[in-house]
Amino acid sequence: MKIYLTAVIKAKEEHRNEVLEVLQNMVKETRKEDACELYSLHQGIEDKNQFIFYEIWKSDEGLALHNQQPYIQAFGAIIDEKLQEKPQIYTTHIL
Repeated sequence: MKIYLTAVIKAKEEHRNEVLEVLQNMVKETRKEDACELYSLHQGIEDKNQFIFYEIWKSDEGLALHNQQPYIQAFGAIIDEKLQEKPQIYTTHIL
């Protein structure tokens, strides 16, 4: 069953550009993954420090494999220092 994931990321203003670079690299690399059907990055209009991922995965297994990739681990390493808070992650299925 497909997994639909939305992630809300809030960068600290002084680290916004650096966080954006990491996120853009995640997009470039993730789109190469077999289980990835959609991986789009959005930036807030009113809050430029807010980034939102909208993702569609073919399976739970594919998403689990994605979370083990080095570019995802690199993002995990900057969370405490460069983000306002831990990312909010919502996984859903279409009804």
